[in-house]
Order: sequence, then structure tokens, then C-alpha cells
Amino acid sequence: MSLTPETIVVAAAVVAGAYLVFGLTGFGSTVIALPLLAQLLPLKLAVTLLLLLDFAAFLGFGLRVRHGIRFDEIRWLVPTALVGMGIGLTLLIYVAEFWLLGLLGVFVLCYALYGLSRRGVPARLPRWAGAPIGLAGGAFSALFGTGGVLFAVYNAGRIHDKGELRASNAAMIALSSVTRLALFGAAGLLGQEGLWTLVGLLLPALAGGVLLGHRLHAVVPAALVVRTVHLLLLAAGASILLRSWNVA
Repeated sequence: MSLTPETIVVAAAVVAGAYLVFGLTGFGSTVIALPLLAQLLPLKLAVTLLLLLDFAAFLGFGLRVRHGIRFDEIRWLVPTALVGMGIGLTLLIYVAEFWLLGLLGVFVLCYALYGLSRRGVPARLPRWAGAPIGLAGGAFSALFGTGGVLFAVYNAGRIHDKGELRASNAAMIALSSVTRLALFGAAGLLGQEGLWTLVGLLLPALAGGVLLGHRLHAVVPAALVVRTVHLLLLAAGASILLRSWNVA
């Protein structure tokens, strides 16, 4: 595909903003970036691009917070998350883009409405909830890279320390990225035209966003950031549904 300067500039702005949120909260980069990048790029290319950027973000950021990871909690997500990733990759490869875009739009809208309707401290979740949430999170991770928000819902219902929550969210994104990297490689998705050029061009935007988010983490209320993101996602989800209609 042909990459115009305008496409690269807009994509860099999207990536910088999305990874600023990642630096602040430990999650959310893909669910913010994908609905916007899917307006510029084919869906499979956008999903694979964000997978590689997520992996790079973890190498540069996630390792710095590894000591706060609550392995006793996230281990309840992992087994079914791996099963879900296999299911999600199969759907990504074989289901038409029209249906996938529609599903992405519905997912983004539902997540935004859930976030905006939530008040106070997240309800405490039982550990068995890790199984269905892990399955759904794994499937949406492979499909769109958005499963991290579902993992974060579970973690928020189990972990109340701000630093441990951020570290555990980042750890689940890392596990998802490594597993998906292997699955996408086996499926041939890492050889898409223009993919590695985009990765190289967008890495500086990612780094700038993550570093700024990390610096602002101690002074910016995470709740304010997340609420703003949810409002933006309402518009993004609606735009993706419109795009799916146009593709059809």
C-alpha cells in the first residue's frame, strides 16, 4: 500500500496520544488507537501494527514496573486467555472485514458506556471471574488488540494498589503481545506490505507518548484521563460502525 505523508502524520499523532494514556494507566493504547487507525489503514494491517508497537512499549516501559506485578492474581486470567487468542486469530483471518469492523465498533461503544456509567471504587470480583474474562480478553486481543481493557477490568476488581494495578495491566499486555506475535508470525500476518516501514516511522511517537505519560503519572489523576478516553471512544466507536457500513 502507498503511505502518504498525511497518513503518517495523522497515524503518529494517534499513536503518541494512545501511548501517553498507556504511560499513565498501563493499558488502553490499542482500544484508543485502533478505531482511529482503522480509518487510515486496512484492519488487519492496523491490528498487526499495534501488536508490534505494544510489544515495543512493553520492552521500553513494562520492564520498569515488573516488580509490582501481582502474579497471584493475573495467573487466573492466563489459561483461558491463551485459548481465546486462538479463537480470535481464527476469526481475524477468516471473517470478512465488514463484520469485524462492526464488531469492533460495538465493542468500543460498549466499553465506553461501561466506563462512563461506572462510579466509585470498582466492585470486587471473585477469582473465578478470571476464566470468562480471560477467554473474552484473549479473543479480543487477537482480533483487535483490545483485550487489555477486559484484563484491566478484572485486575481493577482484584487489585487496589495503584502501582500494582498498573504493573499487572502492563504484564497482561506483554503476555498477550508475545503470544500474539508468535501466532501472527505463524499466520503470515507479519509480512504485510508497509508494516515494518510504519513500525519504524511510528516508534518515535510511541516513545514520546509513553515517556510523557510516565512523567505525568504522579501528578495527573488517572480517573480523569480514563473518563476523557471513554468520551473519545464513544465518537470512535460510532465512526467505526459507519466505516463498517461503508465497507459493506
